[in-house]
Amino acid sequence: QVQLVESGGGTVQSGDSLRLSCTSSDRTFGSYHAGWFRQAPGKEREFVAAIHWNGQDTYLSDSVMGRFTISRENTKDTVYLQMNNLKAADTAVYYCALTLNWGSRPPSGFRFWGRGTQVIVFS
Repeated sequence: QVQLVESGGGTVQSGDSLRLSCTSSDRTFGSYHAGWFRQAPGKEREFVAAIHWNGQDTYLSDSVMGRFTISRENTKDTVYLQMNNLKAADTAVYYCALTLNWGSRPPSGFRFWGRGTQVIVFS
């Protein structure tokens, strides 16, 4: 069973940047597509971004496209979410997850999940 741990969250002002990291417990990480989700207080969890195991193909939600970038380093069993020009609406707990499925919009079938890291953006 793969375990994921997110880090890099914090409290920032609107317009600032943060980089989130998610590290897997073992090297099977490289066989999975990775994704980021978020859940704001009182709201449902929503998809943010996903990246193919090859590290080249990506898919981003409309709400973050142009501001966020997803990337990965398979040699480190780690996926990143670079968040630029943060807005108050980005405030949420951010989760990373892994799936074997690619092609749906957004990718689906995420099997392994981290516990989340908090991001707070002041207006």
